[in-house]
Amino acid sequence: MSERTKKILIISSDKSLREVLSFCFDGWGYEVSLRESPPHDVTPIKKISPDVIVVDVHSASKAHLEICRLLKDDFVTAFIPVITLINKRQLRTQLLNLKQGVDDYLIKPPDPLDLRVRVEMAARRAQYSFYASPLTGLPGGRIIEEAVQERLKKDISFSFGYLDIDSFKYFNDVYGYLKGDRAIMQTAYVLYTTIKKYGNKEDFIGHIGGDDFMFITSADKYKEVCHNIILSFDRIIPFHYSPDDRKRGFIDAKDRAHKMVKAGLMSVSIAVVNRHSHSDLQSVIQINERLAEIKSFLKDISGSKFMEDRRSGKTGEFVGPQFYKKDDAPSYSYIPLGHVLLEKKILTPDQLDEALNIHWRRGVILGEILKELGFIKEEELREALREQDAANLPRLI
Repeated sequence: MSERTKKILIISSDKSLREVLSFCFDGWGYEVSLRESPPHDVTPIKKISPDVIVVDVHSASKAHLEICRLLKDDFVTAFIPVITLINKRQLRTQLLNLKQGVDDYLIKPPDPLDLRVRVEMAARRAQYSFYASPLTGLPGGRIIEEAVQERLKKDISFSFGYLDIDSFKYFNDVYGYLKGDRAIMQTAYVLYTTIKKYGNKEDFIGHIGGDDFMFITSADKYKEVCHNIILSFDRIIPFHYSPDDRKRGFIDAKDRAHKMVKAGLMSVSIAVVNRHSHSDLQSVIQINERLAEIKSFLKDISGSKFMEDRRSGKTGEFVGPQFYKKDDAPSYSYIPLGHVLLEKKILTPDQLDEALNIHWRRGVILGEILKELGFIKEEELREALREQDAANLPRLI
Protein backbone atom coordinates (compact mmCIF):
# COMPACT_ATOMS: atom_id res chain seq x y z
CA MET A 1 0.00 0.00 0.00
CA SER A 2 1.46 3.40 -0.97
CA GLU A 3 1.79 6.13 1.63
CA ARG A 4 -1.16 8.52 1.69
CA THR A 5 -0.50 12.03 0.37
CA LYS A 6 -0.78 14.60 3.18
CA LYS A 7 -3.12 17.55 2.72
CA ILE A 8 -2.49 21.12 3.84
CA LEU A 9 -4.95 24.02 3.83
CA ILE A 10 -3.42 27.51 3.67
CA ILE A 11 -5.67 30.47 4.53
CA SER A 12 -4.24 33.90 3.71
CA SER A 13 -5.32 37.08 1.92
CA ASP A 14 -1.66 37.67 1.05
CA LYS A 15 -1.48 36.44 -2.55
CA SER A 16 2.34 36.38 -2.66
CA LEU A 17 2.49 34.30 0.53
CA ARG A 18 -0.12 31.85 -0.78
CA GLU A 19 1.82 31.37 -3.99
CA VAL A 20 5.18 30.85 -2.25
CA LEU A 21 3.82 28.36 0.29
CA SER A 22 1.77 26.55 -2.35
CA PHE A 23 4.84 26.18 -4.56
CA CYS A 24 6.96 24.86 -1.67
CA PHE A 25 4.48 22.39 -0.19
CA ASP A 26 3.45 21.12 -3.61
CA GLY A 27 7.10 20.41 -4.30
CA TRP A 28 7.38 18.55 -0.99
CA GLY A 29 4.58 16.20 -2.03
CA TYR A 30 1.62 17.78 -0.23
CA GLU A 31 -1.85 18.21 -1.69
CA VAL A 32 -2.32 21.96 -1.25
CA SER A 33 -5.66 23.76 -0.85
CA LEU A 34 -5.77 27.57 -0.78
CA ARG A 35 -8.33 30.00 0.58
CA GLU A 36 -8.18 33.78 0.54
CA SER A 37 -10.27 34.02 3.72
CA PRO A 38 -11.54 31.60 6.36
CA PRO A 39 -15.02 30.10 5.84
CA HIS A 40 -17.79 31.09 8.23
CA ASP A 41 -18.22 27.49 9.40
CA VAL A 42 -16.23 24.27 9.27
CA THR A 43 -18.24 22.55 6.51
CA PRO A 44 -15.89 23.49 3.62
CA ILE A 45 -12.90 22.39 5.70
CA LYS A 46 -14.54 19.06 6.45
CA LYS A 47 -14.86 18.46 2.71
CA ILE A 48 -11.14 19.13 2.20
CA SER A 49 -10.19 17.08 5.31
CA PRO A 50 -6.68 18.56 5.62
CA ASP A 51 -3.98 17.09 7.86
CA VAL A 52 -2.82 20.59 8.89
CA ILE A 53 -4.28 24.10 8.54
CA VAL A 54 -2.09 27.21 8.26
CA VAL A 55 -3.90 30.50 9.00
CA ASP A 56 -2.34 33.88 8.26
CA VAL A 57 -3.64 35.75 11.32
CA HIS A 58 -2.15 39.07 10.24
CA SER A 59 -4.23 39.11 7.06
CA ALA A 60 -7.48 37.92 8.63
CA SER A 61 -10.14 40.00 10.34
CA LYS A 62 -11.04 39.36 13.97
CA ALA A 63 -14.41 37.91 12.98
CA HIS A 64 -12.76 35.44 10.64
CA LEU A 65 -10.50 34.14 13.44
CA GLU A 66 -13.56 32.54 15.00
CA ILE A 67 -12.93 29.61 12.66
CA CYS A 68 -10.02 28.49 14.83
CA ARG A 69 -12.33 27.98 17.80
CA LEU A 70 -15.05 26.40 15.65
CA LEU A 71 -12.56 23.83 14.36
CA LYS A 72 -11.74 22.70 17.90
CA ASP A 73 -15.41 22.61 18.92
CA ASP A 74 -16.36 20.23 16.11
CA PHE A 75 -15.62 16.55 16.77
CA VAL A 76 -14.64 15.85 13.15
CA THR A 77 -12.09 18.67 12.92
CA ALA A 78 -10.97 18.91 16.56
CA PHE A 79 -7.80 16.90 15.94
CA ILE A 80 -6.61 18.93 12.92
CA PRO A 81 -3.59 21.03 13.97
CA VAL A 82 -3.91 24.77 13.37
CA ILE A 83 -0.70 26.76 12.86
CA THR A 84 -0.97 30.55 12.74
CA LEU A 85 1.33 33.11 11.13
CA ILE A 86 1.55 36.16 13.41
CA ASN A 87 2.99 39.63 13.00
CA LYS A 88 5.78 40.10 15.52
CA ARG A 89 4.63 43.59 16.53
CA GLN A 90 1.19 42.25 17.43
CA LEU A 91 2.36 38.97 18.93
CA ARG A 92 0.96 39.40 22.44
CA THR A 93 -2.42 40.77 21.36
CA GLN A 94 -2.98 38.16 18.68
CA LEU A 95 -1.95 35.26 20.91
CA LEU A 96 -4.44 36.40 23.54
CA ASN A 97 -7.15 36.53 20.89
CA LEU A 98 -6.18 33.06 19.66
CA LYS A 99 -5.58 31.27 22.96
CA GLN A 100 -8.30 28.81 22.01
CA GLY A 101 -8.00 26.78 18.86
CA VAL A 102 -4.32 27.28 17.99
CA ASP A 103 -1.70 24.55 18.25
CA ASP A 104 1.41 26.43 17.10
CA TYR A 105 2.54 29.72 15.56
CA LEU A 106 5.35 31.26 13.49
CA ILE A 107 6.34 34.89 13.05
CA LYS A 108 5.40 36.26 9.64
CA PRO A 109 6.94 36.07 7.09
CA PRO A 110 7.83 32.44 7.85
CA ASP A 111 10.83 30.57 6.54
CA PRO A 112 9.20 27.85 4.37
CA LEU A 113 11.58 25.20 5.75
CA ASP A 114 10.73 26.16 9.35
CA LEU A 115 7.04 25.99 8.51
CA ARG A 116 7.51 22.58 6.88
CA VAL A 117 9.13 21.23 10.05
CA ARG A 118 6.29 22.63 12.19
CA VAL A 119 3.67 21.21 9.85
CA GLU A 120 5.19 17.73 9.78
CA MET A 121 5.65 17.65 13.56
CA ALA A 122 2.08 18.86 14.12
CA ALA A 123 0.68 16.26 11.70
CA ARG A 124 2.63 13.49 13.42
CA ARG A 125 1.44 14.54 16.88
CA ALA A 126 -2.15 14.78 15.70
CA GLN A 127 -2.05 11.39 14.04
CA TYR A 128 -0.62 9.78 17.17
CA SER A 129 -3.19 11.50 19.41
CA PHE A 130 -6.08 10.49 17.17
CA TYR A 131 -5.07 6.86 16.80
CA ALA A 132 -3.54 6.31 20.24
CA SER A 133 -5.58 4.66 22.97
CA PRO A 134 -6.87 7.33 25.39
CA LEU A 135 -6.67 4.73 28.16
CA THR A 136 -3.17 3.29 27.73
CA GLY A 137 -1.58 5.94 25.52
CA LEU A 138 -0.28 3.19 23.23
CA PRO A 139 -0.54 3.62 19.45
CA GLY A 140 -3.39 1.89 17.65
CA GLY A 141 -5.22 1.73 14.34
CA ARG A 142 -3.35 3.28 11.45
CA ILE A 143 -0.11 3.71 13.42
CA ILE A 144 0.09 -0.05 13.95
CA GLU A 145 -0.63 -0.66 10.28
CA GLU A 146 2.08 1.80 9.26
CA ALA A 147 4.61 0.12 11.55
CA VAL A 148 3.94 -3.21 9.83
CA GLN A 149 3.91 -1.66 6.37
CA GLU A 150 7.28 -0.05 6.98
CA ARG A 151 8.84 -3.42 7.84
CA LEU A 152 7.21 -5.11 4.86
CA LYS A 153 8.43 -2.37 2.55
CA LYS A 154 12.01 -2.75 3.82
CA ASP A 155 11.66 -6.53 3.45
CA ILE A 156 13.02 -7.21 6.93
CA SER A 157 12.30 -10.14 9.23
CA PHE A 158 10.05 -9.63 12.24
CA SER A 159 7.64 -11.40 14.59
CA PHE A 160 4.12 -10.02 15.05
CA GLY A 161 2.46 -10.98 18.32
CA TYR A 162 -1.27 -10.58 18.97
CA LEU A 163 -2.19 -10.62 22.67
CA ASP A 164 -5.74 -11.22 23.90
CA ILE A 165 -6.94 -11.29 27.53
CA ASP A 166 -9.09 -14.36 28.20
CA SER A 167 -12.12 -14.05 30.53
CA PHE A 168 -11.85 -10.27 30.52
CA LYS A 169 -15.55 -9.84 29.72
CA TYR A 170 -16.53 -11.86 32.80
CA PHE A 171 -14.22 -9.78 34.97
CA ASN A 172 -15.55 -6.53 33.50
CA ASP A 173 -19.18 -7.60 34.02
CA VAL A 174 -18.64 -8.58 37.65
CA TYR A 175 -16.19 -5.90 38.79
CA GLY A 176 -17.29 -3.00 36.58
CA TYR A 177 -15.63 -0.98 33.84
CA LEU A 178 -13.33 1.01 36.15
CA LYS A 179 -11.72 -2.18 37.45
CA GLY A 180 -11.69 -3.42 33.86
CA ASP A 181 -9.76 -0.31 32.81
CA ARG A 182 -7.21 -1.00 35.55
CA ALA A 183 -6.67 -4.53 34.23
CA ILE A 184 -6.17 -3.13 30.71
CA MET A 185 -3.63 -0.59 31.95
CA GLN A 186 -1.83 -3.28 33.96
CA THR A 187 -1.57 -5.43 30.83
CA ALA A 188 -0.19 -2.51 28.81
CA TYR A 189 2.45 -1.95 31.49
CA VAL A 190 3.39 -5.64 31.53
CA LEU A 191 3.77 -5.56 27.74
CA TYR A 192 5.84 -2.37 27.83
CA THR A 193 8.24 -3.52 30.57
CA THR A 194 8.67 -6.98 29.05
CA ILE A 195 9.50 -5.68 25.58
CA LYS A 196 11.85 -3.11 27.08
CA LYS A 197 13.70 -5.80 29.06
CA TYR A 198 13.67 -8.76 26.67
CA GLY A 199 13.11 -7.21 23.24
CA ASN A 200 15.07 -4.89 20.96
CA LYS A 201 15.25 -1.11 21.07
CA GLU A 202 13.45 -0.85 17.71
CA ASP A 203 10.56 -3.11 18.79
CA PHE A 204 6.99 -1.79 18.69
CA ILE A 205 3.94 -2.23 20.91
CA GLY A 206 0.35 -1.14 20.34
CA HIS A 207 -3.18 -1.28 21.74
CA ILE A 208 -5.53 -2.60 19.07
CA GLY A 209 -8.57 -1.89 21.24
CA GLY A 210 -10.44 -3.32 24.23
CA ASP A 211 -8.44 -6.21 25.65
CA ASP A 212 -6.39 -6.77 22.48
CA PHE A 213 -2.73 -5.72 22.21
CA MET A 214 0.12 -6.34 19.76
CA PHE A 215 3.87 -6.22 19.61
CA ILE A 216 6.55 -6.47 16.95
CA THR A 217 9.90 -7.98 17.84
CA SER A 218 12.51 -10.16 16.14
CA ALA A 219 12.17 -13.89 15.51
CA ASP A 220 15.02 -14.67 17.90
CA LYS A 221 13.32 -12.77 20.74
CA TYR A 222 9.63 -13.60 20.49
CA LYS A 223 9.71 -16.83 22.56
CA GLU A 224 11.41 -15.11 25.50
CA VAL A 225 9.09 -12.12 25.16
CA CYS A 226 5.93 -14.30 25.13
CA HIS A 227 7.20 -16.41 28.03
CA ASN A 228 7.89 -13.41 30.25
CA ILE A 229 4.69 -11.58 29.33
CA ILE A 230 2.76 -14.63 30.51
CA LEU A 231 4.80 -15.07 33.71
CA SER A 232 4.36 -11.39 34.65
CA PHE A 233 0.67 -11.34 33.72
CA ASP A 234 -0.19 -14.53 35.61
CA ARG A 235 1.72 -13.34 38.65
CA ILE A 236 0.11 -9.89 39.00
CA ILE A 237 -3.38 -10.10 37.45
CA PRO A 238 -4.98 -12.21 40.25
CA PHE A 239 -4.55 -9.20 42.56
CA HIS A 240 -7.20 -7.36 40.55
CA TYR A 241 -9.69 -9.81 42.10
CA SER A 242 -10.96 -9.90 45.67
CA PRO A 243 -9.07 -12.18 48.10
CA ASP A 244 -11.99 -14.65 48.09
CA ASP A 245 -12.20 -14.85 44.29
CA ARG A 246 -8.44 -15.07 44.08
CA LYS A 247 -8.42 -18.00 46.49
CA ARG A 248 -11.25 -19.80 44.68
CA GLY A 249 -9.64 -19.26 41.30
CA PHE A 250 -12.89 -18.30 39.57
CA ILE A 251 -15.85 -15.89 39.68
CA ASP A 252 -19.57 -16.50 39.20
CA ALA A 253 -20.67 -14.67 36.06
CA LYS A 254 -23.19 -14.82 33.22
CA ASP A 255 -22.14 -15.98 29.78
CA ARG A 256 -23.51 -14.59 26.51
CA ALA A 257 -26.59 -16.81 26.86
CA HIS A 258 -27.19 -15.32 30.34
CA LYS A 259 -26.40 -18.61 32.05
CA MET A 260 -24.36 -18.61 35.26
CA VAL A 261 -20.85 -20.02 34.79
CA LYS A 262 -17.72 -20.38 36.88
CA ALA A 263 -15.33 -18.17 34.93
CA GLY A 264 -11.64 -18.68 35.62
CA LEU A 265 -9.31 -15.83 36.45
CA MET A 266 -8.04 -13.81 33.52
CA SER A 267 -5.27 -15.35 31.45
CA VAL A 268 -3.55 -14.30 28.24
CA SER A 269 -3.33 -15.87 24.77
CA ILE A 270 -0.62 -14.79 22.33
CA ALA A 271 -0.69 -15.63 18.62
CA VAL A 272 2.57 -15.10 16.72
CA VAL A 273 3.36 -14.86 13.02
CA ASN A 274 7.02 -14.80 12.02
CA ARG A 275 7.74 -12.97 8.81
CA HIS A 276 11.14 -13.81 7.34
CA SER A 277 12.63 -11.76 4.53
CA HIS A 278 11.46 -12.76 1.05
CA SER A 279 8.64 -14.78 2.62
CA ASP A 280 5.17 -15.26 1.18
CA LEU A 281 3.74 -12.77 3.67
CA GLN A 282 3.54 -9.52 1.71
CA SER A 283 0.62 -7.66 3.32
CA VAL A 284 -0.98 -6.77 6.63
CA ILE A 285 -4.11 -8.66 5.56
CA GLN A 286 -2.17 -11.91 5.12
CA ILE A 287 -0.62 -11.52 8.57
CA ASN A 288 -4.04 -10.83 10.12
CA GLU A 289 -5.57 -13.89 8.47
CA ARG A 290 -2.92 -16.17 9.95
CA LEU A 291 -3.24 -14.54 13.37
CA ALA A 292 -7.01 -15.10 13.26
CA GLU A 293 -6.49 -18.82 12.61
CA ILE A 294 -4.18 -19.18 15.62
CA LYS A 295 -6.50 -17.15 17.87
CA SER A 296 -9.41 -19.40 16.87
CA PHE A 297 -7.40 -22.46 17.89
CA LEU A 298 -6.30 -20.99 21.23
CA LYS A 299 -9.59 -19.46 22.38
CA ASP A 300 -11.09 -22.71 23.76
CA ILE A 301 -7.94 -23.68 25.68
CA SER A 302 -7.90 -22.54 29.30
CA GLY A 303 -4.94 -20.83 30.90
CA SER A 304 -2.24 -18.61 29.42
CA LYS A 305 -0.48 -19.79 26.28
CA PHE A 306 1.33 -18.71 23.13
CA MET A 307 1.65 -20.26 19.71
CA GLU A 308 3.41 -19.39 16.47
CA ASP A 309 2.13 -20.02 12.97
CA ARG A 310 3.68 -23.26 11.76
CA ARG A 311 3.89 -21.97 8.18
CA SER A 312 5.92 -18.91 9.18
CA GLY A 313 8.67 -20.78 11.02
CA LYS A 314 11.93 -21.90 9.49
CA THR A 315 12.36 -25.61 8.82
CA GLY A 316 13.24 -27.47 11.99
CA GLU A 317 12.65 -24.45 14.25
CA PHE A 318 8.89 -24.67 14.79
CA VAL A 319 7.83 -24.88 18.43
CA GLY A 320 4.31 -26.11 19.16
CA PRO A 321 1.78 -24.39 21.43
CA GLN A 322 3.16 -23.46 24.85
CA PHE A 323 0.62 -23.83 27.66
CA TYR A 324 0.95 -22.42 31.17
CA LYS A 325 -1.07 -23.90 34.02
CA LYS A 326 -1.38 -22.56 37.53
CA ASP A 327 0.39 -25.68 38.81
CA ASP A 328 3.38 -24.82 36.62
CA ALA A 329 4.02 -21.59 38.52
CA PRO A 330 7.08 -21.40 40.80
CA SER A 331 6.42 -22.45 44.39
CA TYR A 332 6.35 -19.04 46.03
CA SER A 333 3.77 -16.57 47.25
CA TYR A 334 4.04 -13.31 45.32
CA ILE A 335 2.74 -10.14 46.99
CA PRO A 336 2.84 -6.80 45.12
CA LEU A 337 4.26 -3.77 46.91
CA GLY A 338 0.88 -2.02 46.88
CA HIS A 339 -0.78 -4.89 48.75
CA VAL A 340 1.98 -4.91 51.36
CA LEU A 341 1.32 -1.21 51.98
CA LEU A 342 -2.43 -1.79 52.14
CA GLU A 343 -2.03 -4.59 54.69
CA LYS A 344 0.19 -2.37 56.82
CA LYS A 345 -2.46 0.39 56.50
CA ILE A 346 0.14 2.82 55.22
CA LEU A 347 -1.93 3.42 52.10
CA THR A 348 -5.66 3.69 51.47
CA PRO A 349 -7.17 1.92 48.43
CA ASP A 350 -7.85 5.31 46.82
CA GLN A 351 -4.24 6.39 47.27
CA LEU A 352 -2.96 3.14 45.78
CA ASP A 353 -5.35 3.50 42.85
CA GLU A 354 -4.13 7.04 42.14
CA ALA A 355 -0.48 5.99 42.36
CA LEU A 356 -0.97 2.93 40.14
CA ASN A 357 -2.58 5.00 37.41
CA ILE A 358 0.46 7.27 37.28
CA HIS A 359 2.82 4.28 37.59
CA TRP A 360 1.24 2.52 34.59
CA ARG A 361 1.05 5.64 32.42
CA ARG A 362 4.52 7.00 33.11
CA GLY A 363 6.37 3.70 33.54
CA VAL A 364 8.01 4.96 36.74
CA ILE A 365 8.65 2.63 39.70
CA LEU A 366 5.64 2.56 42.03
CA GLY A 367 7.70 3.42 45.11
CA GLU A 368 8.99 6.61 43.46
CA ILE A 369 5.43 7.64 42.56
CA LEU A 370 4.23 7.05 46.12
CA LYS A 371 7.02 9.24 47.50
CA GLU A 372 6.40 11.90 44.87
CA LEU A 373 2.72 12.07 45.86
CA GLY A 374 3.67 12.30 49.54
CA PHE A 375 1.79 9.11 50.43
CA ILE A 376 4.74 7.37 52.11
CA LYS A 377 8.10 8.21 53.62
CA GLU A 378 11.43 6.73 52.56
CA GLU A 379 11.74 4.53 55.64
CA GLU A 380 8.19 3.21 55.23
CA LEU A 381 8.99 2.30 51.63
CA ARG A 382 12.21 0.50 52.59
CA GLU A 383 10.46 -1.48 55.30
CA ALA A 384 7.65 -2.47 52.90
CA LEU A 385 10.19 -3.56 50.28
CA ARG A 386 11.99 -5.72 52.85
CA GLU A 387 8.70 -7.40 53.77
CA GLN A 388 7.84 -7.88 50.10
CA ASP A 389 11.23 -9.48 49.40
CA ALA A 390 10.81 -11.83 52.36
CA ALA A 391 7.27 -12.80 51.32
CA ASN A 392 8.31 -13.43 47.71
CA LEU A 393 11.16 -15.81 48.51
CA PRO A 394 10.65 -19.38 47.25
CA ARG A 395 9.10 -21.68 49.83
CA LEU A 396 11.13 -24.58 51.12
CA ILE A 397 9.40 -27.85 50.21
